[in-house]
Amino acid sequence: MTSTHSFRYSEEPEPHKQRTKQILSNHPDVRQLIGKNPYTILAILFCVGSMVFLSWLLKDSPWWAMLLVAYCVGAFFNHALFVLIHECSHNLLFKKKSWNYIASIVANLPHGLPSAVSFTRYHLMHHSYQGHHDWDADLPDFWEARIFGNNFFSKALWLFLFPFFQLIRTFRLKTIKPVDSWIVTNWLIQFSFDALIWWMWGPQAFVFLLLSFFFSVGLHPLGARWIQEHYLTLDEKQETYSYYGPLNIVAFNVGFHNEHHDFPSVPWNKLPEIKSKAPEYYNPLKAHRSWTLLFFRFLFDNKITLHSRMVRKEKVRIPVTEQKS
Repeated sequence: MTSTHSFRYSEEPEPHKQRTKQILSNHPDVRQLIGKNPYTILAILFCVGSMVFLSWLLKDSPWWAMLLVAYCVGAFFNHALFVLIHECSHNLLFKKKSWNYIASIVANLPHGLPSAVSFTRYHLMHHSYQGHHDWDADLPDFWEARIFGNNFFSKALWLFLFPFFQLIRTFRLKTIKPVDSWIVTNWLIQFSFDALIWWMWGPQAFVFLLLSFFFSVGLHPLGARWIQEHYLTLDEKQETYSYYGPLNIVAFNVGFHNEHHDFPSVPWNKLPEIKSKAPEYYNPLKAHRSWTLLFFRFLFDNKITLHSRMVRKEKVRIPVTEQKS
């Protein structure tokens, strides 16, 4: 069994590249799913507009009402926007990379904190170097796993503060520039938007947006998505899991995580088709059906800790082209 006090180390390569080759060999029609979906920008505009409207609607509401709406409604919109930023990070909206950057910055607006462009940098490294601690910011730091995530209270605190842990992890990836022109643009636009919301409708409207963001990626059933994707919850040898529950409807199929890692150039609306075209590769894999059940299991099951992750032993050399990205 996997130790609760140390990562599980593997000498095997990550599983996705090999499975991709096998699927394309046996199901070449899957290649037709690769492409762009420019209509995703309409979903971004709808979600951003909805969050702005809710922030105006709640600007003078009782604090308990604002908190309730942030947890039960705002979190879902903000989580959806995070998924859409993820789509932009893979350039799945437009052909021009700059247009995808702009779309991600717009999707970032209701989050309160600028992260869209930085996320793109670190997320693409996660795909290229899954399980390599020095280059995969999706993995917890050694100190993070040791201090947090070993009991109910520490895991709850970890989920609540998850955005801060994600930020801190990025500093260990020395091969990526922490600041460039696009990141500065993201900061300027985001902080200008925050100031505008505060100036027009007051601090409560801004606090609503910020709370919705923290709930969307933290102490909320939606936060179980981070556990679902790569934590060894169902099989100590399977390091990537999909989620096939109903919340995929409002999360733009982000639960199809094995499918996404196998084919990161397929947009969100076509991810289910990968599974339907190559069922013999995905049906045998274990998958989650409920983020809510996983959320409570993660909190209360002491066998699941932040060490419940697969880490690669071998060292890799980052290409110069990626160091400059």
